[in-house]
Formats: sequence, structure tokens, C-alpha cells
Amino acid sequence: MKKKLLKFVITLIVEIGLTILLAKFFSVRFIEIMFFTGIAFSTITIWFSSSGGAMTRHIDSQTSAMTGIMINREEFNLRPNYVVFASITFLAIGLIFFVLLITNVIPPS
Repeated sequence: MKKKLLKFVITLIVEIGLTILLAKFFSVRFIEIMFFTGIAFSTITIWFSSSGGAMTRHIDSQTSAMTGIMINREEFNLRPNYVVFASITFLAIGLIFFVLLITNVIPPS
């Protein structure tokens, strides 16, 4: 259980750190880009944590075309883990801040 919690916390720390670096690079506030970096992090972690899907079908089709041997195609399977959960948590918190920014609950600048 400690390893899983450690993965969750390390993932959040890395995502926060990268978002802070991007915010400084683009000269915006952290909470203004948190939602968008959360989308990117979630997409990347889901992409690498899953199996099957469009890319796998494309590679299987190319292999079948070159070899002439039909390959059983693997369906998309999401394999959620603590890194994915951390990225989705970061995305959800970013969404809350983004909505608060849009509704002017958090004042601009």
C-alpha cells in the first residue's frame, strides 16, 4: 500500500512541478494552466497505461499486410493504476480552479 501511495504522491509532485515550470515560462498563474496541463498529463498516462486501441490496430494491420499472416486484434483495455488516478485527480482540481476563474470567483491577475 505504501508503494502505491508513494507513486500517487510522486506523480502529483512531478505534475505540479512541470506545471509550475510551464507557468513561469509562459508568464501566467499556476491555476490558469493547471486544467490544460491536467488534460495533457491524463491523456499521456492513459495512453501509456492502456493496451489495444487505434495505434495497436494500425501496427497489427501493417504487420499483417507485410507478412500475410492474420493477427488477432486486441481491443482497447484501460488499465487504471495510481499514476492514472493521480493525473485524473490533478485534472479534476484543475477543472475546479478553471471554473472558478471563468466565473470570476477567483479574480483575474
